[in-house]
Amino acid sequence: MKYLLSVLALIGAVSFGAPAWAEEPAATTAVVEAVAAVAEAAVAAVEPAAAPAPVPNKGDNAWIMVCAALVILMSIPGLALFYGGLVRAKNMLSVLMQVFTVFSLITVLWVIYGYSLAFTEGNAFFGTLDKLFLSGVTVESVGATFSKGVVISELIFVVFQGAFAAITCGLIVGAFAERAKFAAILVFMVIWFTFSYIPMAHMVWYWAGPDAYIDAAAAEAAGATAGFLFQHGALDFAGGTVVHINAAIAGLVGAYMIGKRTGLGSVAMAPHSLTFTMIGASLLWFGWFGFNAGSALEASGGSALAMVNTWVATAAAALSWMFAEWIFKGKPSMLGAASGAVSGLVAITPAAGFVGVMGAIVLGLLAGVICLWGVNGLKRLLGADDSLDVFGVHGVGGILGAILTGVFADPALGGTGVYDYVANAVAPYDMTAQVIAQTKGVVTCIVWSGVVSFIAYKLVDIVIGLRVPEEDEREGLDLTSHGESAYHH
Repeated sequence: MKYLLSVLALIGAVSFGAPAWAEEPAATTAVVEAVAAVAEAAVAAVEPAAAPAPVPNKGDNAWIMVCAALVILMSIPGLALFYGGLVRAKNMLSVLMQVFTVFSLITVLWVIYGYSLAFTEGNAFFGTLDKLFLSGVTVESVGATFSKGVVISELIFVVFQGAFAAITCGLIVGAFAERAKFAAILVFMVIWFTFSYIPMAHMVWYWAGPDAYIDAAAAEAAGATAGFLFQHGALDFAGGTVVHINAAIAGLVGAYMIGKRTGLGSVAMAPHSLTFTMIGASLLWFGWFGFNAGSALEASGGSALAMVNTWVATAAAALSWMFAEWIFKGKPSMLGAASGAVSGLVAITPAAGFVGVMGAIVLGLLAGVICLWGVNGLKRLLGADDSLDVFGVHGVGGILGAILTGVFADPALGGTGVYDYVANAVAPYDMTAQVIAQTKGVVTCIVWSGVVSFIAYKLVDIVIGLRVPEEDEREGLDLTSHGESAYHH
């Protein structure tokens, strides 16, 4: 207001003093320029200031850092102990070594090129190499969340997503435990990570972020830059397709191509330490809160929903597997309860932030019973020696959870629905269309991972050979592959 009054005063002065200045053009010009300058200042003062760039909230940053650490805990020691307890004592150390080393290998590859190819704008299947070696990712860099104007530090997102990539590759080794060459596993993981994990992560999770969705035209332009399955509307909150189905198919293909364990059916192959398996399962459950609740990318109500769903679905699945086993086999087992818990964790993963709490319980109850069938009846039908039931739990549970996400995400069933960032409201929900989109995601993942896995195993078999010699297998991989033993008697 004071600028406007100044302008008016100067204009009045010029008007009343015009005759006196008529013979002094230089003075007149100076006054006019002064009036123009004040007028520009007045306009600038009344124009709205540009919105400041979003700054990460320290609470969100801290939460995702904790979640990233929890996902790492899931792998080492969680997954390593869960798998290690399930094999024979002579192979315990080999499984620990495989999970530990695969985690380390994928971590380095993620920083070198994985993050760039998965989370930069490229085509519908791959990003670019613009962030090779994390080029341009600094302490000032930010990444989008699922709320407009809310960001987190990009380096934290790099760690969080890298931990996902590493545990996914670690899951695969359970399918061919006790018989695969260590070098073959490492080379296979490099190929599979590059051509299956990275494109699946890009297809499902890459998008421009909510701030790009200003209006319908902007939303259409932003949507065209997203990953293939994101464009088709497939929902995967924390990795039902990207992580579990992807890894399970790779494991199943490996079980077929590497062949059955020597002596299967005639030699005792019972788990050597269900104590370790129970500890591993418990660490997986604990770490999975980071896996699912962290996928909200904020310390928010959505993160809390994912956390509660992860809690109750897992408990429901542990109970349903245990009681079903009790009914059909006469006794409830620790292995059954632990396996049921993992099946619930897997099934709730794609749905965690989209379904209501009661939907999560139903999903968990179904997962326990259906995955029990997956590791018994379905396993016999498939005829593969999937040593630690990677497909029966992660494949079956992942498929179940991914498809039923389309059902239980319906707001009419307590779900969150799908958010429309243009309208800034939950969109009308079409359950049939969403289930179809979910099924497309599942089928795409099965085919993609299956083809990549088959080619990768073939290449490795030609160059290195997939399987250890029979005498090494009989003696145990701890000594023959690593020259060490998990136990000394």
